[in-house]
Amino acid sequence: MTLGLSAMPNLTGDASIPGGESALMNMQPAAEGSSNRPFDRNLGNIAYGLYAGAILFPVLAVAAVIVNYVKREEVRGTLLEPHFEWQIRTFWFSLLWLVLGGALWLVFIGWLVLAAGSIWYLYRIIKGWLRLGEGKPPL
Repeated sequence: MTLGLSAMPNLTGDASIPGGESALMNMQPAAEGSSNRPFDRNLGNIAYGLYAGAILFPVLAVAAVIVNYVKREEVRGTLLEPHFEWQIRTFWFSLLWLVLGGALWLVFIGWLVLAAGSIWYLYRIIKGWLRLGEGKPPL
């Protein structure tokens, strides 16, 4: 059995060839100040989506931080690098807020700490995701 050329994906990005436009549709150049390596924006969107989903299913935050650490080297020098750093810091500081809020719950101040931590978490995820969509670093 032989494969014809029509079965091979087009990676040239030439829209005149079937499959050419979709093959590289999500590949973006790196931001100013970083290397010119292309990156796959979908990876950042998936990570932010996992963090957003963690609001209802907290285990998704663990999955997201694992993705961040596993793919960290792959995104080095691209626009996703500062986003991954942003996401990793968001995870660890949110965990810190959660532990402090839980410990302080006994003295009735914990709910304030948990509320502040939740607002901060939402801010970081929303801001980072919007900045990724604009093709800019989160800061």
